Amino acid sequence: MKDHKVAAASEQKNKESVPAARKRQWGAEKRSEPLSIVHPTPSRRKIALGRLAIVATMLGWGSYVVTTILRQLIDNPTAGFRFQFEAVSYLIVVTFLTFSALLYLVARQGALYRFRDHKRVPRGELDRHFAHYDEGITVLVPSYAEEPQVVRATLWSAALQEFPDLRVVLLLDDPPHPTDPAVAERLKITRELSEGIESQLLEPSTRFNDALTSYRERLTSGSASGVDEIEVLTNEYIAAATWLEDMAALERVEDHVDEFFVDLVLMGLARELRLTVLGLTAARAQGEQPNEDRITELYLRLCRIFTARLETFERKMFASLSHEANKAMNLNSYISLMGKRWHREESPSGTILRPAEGPAQVDLDVPDSTYLLTLDADSLLLRDYCLRLVYLLESPGNERVAVTQTPYSSFRGAPTRIERVAGATTDIQHILHQGMSYYGATFWVGANAVIRKEALIDILEVEDVGGFEIHTYIQDRTVIEDTESSVDLGAHGWTLVNYPERLSYSATPPDFGSLVVQRRRWANGGLLILPKLWNQLQDRRYRRDRILVREVLLRVNYMASIAWASFGLLFLLGYPYDSRLLSPLVFMTALPYFLAMGSDLRDCGHRFSDIFRIYGFNIVLLPVNLAGVLKSIQQAFTGEKIPFVRTPKVKDRTAAPALYVFIPYAIVAFSLLTLWRDAQQGNWGNAAFAALNAVLAAGAIRAYIGVNNSIVDMVLGVLNWLYVPPRKKRETKSPVIEKSAEEADWASILYHGDRRLNRDLRGSNDRRRRISSK
Repeated sequence: MKDHKVAAASEQKNKESVPAARKRQWGAEKRSEPLSIVHPTPSRRKIALGRLAIVATMLGWGSYVVTTILRQLIDNPTAGFRFQFEAVSYLIVVTFLTFSALLYLVARQGALYRFRDHKRVPRGELDRHFAHYDEGITVLVPSYAEEPQVVRATLWSAALQEFPDLRVVLLLDDPPHPTDPAVAERLKITRELSEGIESQLLEPSTRFNDALTSYRERLTSGSASGVDEIEVLTNEYIAAATWLEDMAALERVEDHVDEFFVDLVLMGLARELRLTVLGLTAARAQGEQPNEDRITELYLRLCRIFTARLETFERKMFASLSHEANKAMNLNSYISLMGKRWHREESPSGTILRPAEGPAQVDLDVPDSTYLLTLDADSLLLRDYCLRLVYLLESPGNERVAVTQTPYSSFRGAPTRIERVAGATTDIQHILHQGMSYYGATFWVGANAVIRKEALIDILEVEDVGGFEIHTYIQDRTVIEDTESSVDLGAHGWTLVNYPERLSYSATPPDFGSLVVQRRRWANGGLLILPKLWNQLQDRRYRRDRILVREVLLRVNYMASIAWASFGLLFLLGYPYDSRLLSPLVFMTALPYFLAMGSDLRDCGHRFSDIFRIYGFNIVLLPVNLAGVLKSIQQAFTGEKIPFVRTPKVKDRTAAPALYVFIPYAIVAFSLLTLWRDAQQGNWGNAAFAALNAVLAAGAIRAYIGVNNSIVDMVLGVLNWLYVPPRKKRETKSPVIEKSAEEADWASILYHGDRRLNRDLRGSNDRRRRISSK
């Protein structure tokens, strides 16, 4: 009881530390009800229209090539090099954009087929499958500088997952010894989360495990009475639902994410338990009852919901683990320790973990598990996530499925316009990823996923860094580590599948500054992975595996479409193409894509008119996407890793780089100039396109960046550019040599040797190069 009070006090402290909620904007999302977990079954008409859209897009593009491009080249053989260049380049741009639109329709059609054919596994079959199950799952929650209340909700959604052997590990990646008092206090609160949640679960866990033990004892002794047992079990389910409802009543709801956590995670589980109460009550009223095995399964369900082991692990506490600043190596560090016992050894560099040679040396015992669940610290899981996804992995025919997930959806009720529109694009991606599974072209989306640990061992790479073995399961060569790991798994004969339900949600950046960080990271890395995809396809062809053309096209489009779409849009916005190249067929070719997207947006609870907002949104993000693509090209030439930059998740606004704020204004200005020039020349097609871009981009700037915020961000950008930090004085003498024998750190000297040697040699080489250049 004391532990429960301590945990409750800790919980209350966490809730009191929540900052004030973000002010809602005009035009924000009014709907707060989440979408259905199971997708509605699409009608025959919807599926038929989807097929028609694919055919219409191909016919429109083909007609445009024949009736416009080829006709103009044939009718104007002496038009000159410039016109021929414009015709070819315009055709290339239109072709690439049409290709992406066509593959959107193809992936969407696959999603419709999956939603049509999906049959949800009954609850009783899940209970039967896991009744005598003893495999475990470890939930890994990587976190860096997250707000404690955000991490707390994520840990609770994981801890309440129903699974026989569930461990939740918070992989805290913050600097372990901060000097800022506010940062130190935040870290202290975050470190206490795991222990607090486990302590709070102790009371219901003990109760329901004792209830199961008592029932089994009554079965063994023969004293179990059917009618009485149903009443006892009903009371236990009422107690479980009441416990969740009481917890939900104490939660402080500050924003739409808090509302989602209360209504879907806590109350959603409580409602499902109440449904079981209704079923048991109905059985009693009708004079019937479940059999003994079914009653045992129902008791097990309560025990597993409220039984979880939680802990916190900080890799930066150990000098022998990788300290690379990215999420992938945070995960890799812990996975490399699993299934082994470790001995702590102190060294001048810090604590080192070495394999324990005997029971007496064991300082850290890291249990192994068959499955891993990676979960971002700003994501929430709905009930049954673990059960249903592991059941899929263990179903016949899925023995070589390495990763399964439900691509995350956006939280409803977004308080800002940019979060609402960005969330709409996230919901669209959820549909497309489901369709890519239909064609075997799935990619791992790292916000949440259930992974076979056996598959990760297949793609393990080991290297020696400073005398320590560093294990890499999930690649960190790019900042989209999940995409590259998908290709690695495919090269070893593993597949990936998306589960066709909505069982996970994740945060969407609420302002332009934080969205810039996220989308620039997403745009970086796809081009670098394409050669690895080519090698995988060559290996599969060598093994005579069946490779569908649709799979290859979908994969290439997923990794490279941001590059060609960004450059294509840049050409269309910036180059004054000859009006003879324009045709209504271009509009007709794009029309099925926009109509299909509008329909998908409406199915996801958004507005059909959001297709125009998303178009303006993409214009504003054009410099961000181009920056990410150029970073990929830079990395390809230099071979250097691009540092992983986390998406800021703060209640206050994140300032955006001045360049990304200025360029959208430049696009509007240039579009207005193009409009005036084309109107003067009578190029009404180009003028209409320029007017559309100017209006939608200006509306996007006002809605998603804000005029006042733009001024502030650009002024800050200029000030940061002008600021020059003072140069630090370089040491010329070794501090070790200057120290006396009584002052020198003998252990560090004996362990490291001359740590200044490499620096001195590097400085000497730099001086030598400068002298030779002179």
